[in-house]
Amino acid sequence: MTDLRVALIGYGVAGAFFHAPLISATPGLRLSAVVTRDPERAAEVTARYGARVVPDAGALWDTSGAADATDAVDADAAVDLVVIASPNRTHVPLARAALGAGLPVVVDKPLAATAGQARDLVALAQERGLMLTVFQNRRWDGDFLTLGRLIEAGELGEVTRLESRFERWRPVPKGGWRETGGAEEIPGLLYDLGSHLVDQALRLLGPVVDVYAECDVRRDGVSADDDVFVALSHAGGARSHLWAGALVPRLGPRFRVLGTRAGYLKYGLDVQEEQLRAGLTPASPGFGEEPEERWGTLGAGDDGRAVPTEPGGYAGFYPAVLACLRDGAPPPVEPEEVVRALVVLEAARLSAAERRVVTL
Repeated sequence: MTDLRVALIGYGVAGAFFHAPLISATPGLRLSAVVTRDPERAAEVTARYGARVVPDAGALWDTSGAADATDAVDADAAVDLVVIASPNRTHVPLARAALGAGLPVVVDKPLAATAGQARDLVALAQERGLMLTVFQNRRWDGDFLTLGRLIEAGELGEVTRLESRFERWRPVPKGGWRETGGAEEIPGLLYDLGSHLVDQALRLLGPVVDVYAECDVRRDGVSADDDVFVALSHAGGARSHLWAGALVPRLGPRFRVLGTRAGYLKYGLDVQEEQLRAGLTPASPGFGEEPEERWGTLGAGDDGRAVPTEPGGYAGFYPAVLACLRDGAPPPVEPEEVVRALVVLEAARLSAAERRVVTL
C-alpha cells in the first residue's frame, strides 16, 4: 500500500521536535508538506525530510484529493492527513477548514478554548465521517504508563489522592504569545501543561464533580498565568491536586499517588521530550528508556522498592492514527474525552477568576 501523505501545519517546537520526527518514523506515513514561512525552518524541513514547504495552509485544501490521475491538480501536491501544530488560536479554524475539505485531522493540544468549540469540531468530523484526534502525548509518558500499570494491578489498593506536577525553573521569560498573548491566543500554563495534567487525572480517576483553581502571574514581563494549581474532586471519591509552574526554584515530585495499600513517588520528567529535542528519534537506541537512578518508588511506611519505569510510548501515536484511517480502529485519543477535559479547564479558569469552587 502507498504511504499516506501528511501535511504538517506549523514547524515550531511542537512541529519540529514532536510531530515531524514521529510522523517520519512511522511506516505507512510520509511527511509530504510542511506549512511555515520561516526561511530557516523551511531549509531544515527540506534538508531533513525532503518535504514540500508551503507558505499558507490554504494551499493544502486546494490540492487535497488530487490523487486521481484525471484530476487537473498535480497528484504529488495532494495530502491525506493534516496535522495542526500551529499557535493555539489557529487550532479551531484550521481544523474546521481541513474537515470541511474532507481531510482527517490531528490537532495538538489544546483542541480549543472552550468545550463548545470542541463539540462543534467533533460534530463536524462525525458528520463528514472523518477522523479527528488530539495529540495528548503525555498519555504515553513512561511514568504515567507505569502508574497506570501499578493501579491496574492493584499495587496501590484504592487510589485516594493524585498529586501531579509539571514544574520548571524559568525565571527569565522567553516572550511570545504563550506568555504575553491576549485571551484570544489561549496563552498560559492552565491550557498548556494543564491540558496534560487534567487529561491524565481523568484517565486515572474518572469524572470530576468539583473544581477549584488558582492561576497567578509571578514573573515580570509576563501577562499569562505561569503559576497554576487545580484541585479536582472525582465522582469516585478520590482527589487530584495538580500544579504547573514556571517559577519553581525547588521542584516537587512529578507524581505522588496515595492508595489504601501503598503509594507511588516519582521525580523528574519523562525522557522522551528531552531526547527528541536532542535530535534522537524513536529509532535511536534507548529511546524512551529511563535510567535506573530516575525510577520511582512504591511502598508504605518504611518499606519501599524501586519500580522500573515503562518505556515511553510517543512512537505509538501515529501508528494508531494510521490504523484508524486504514483499518477503522479507534483513534489514539477520542475527541469526546478531550471535550470532557476542556469542561474541567473552563471550570478551573472560572474558579480562579471568581475565587470559588465550581460544581460541574
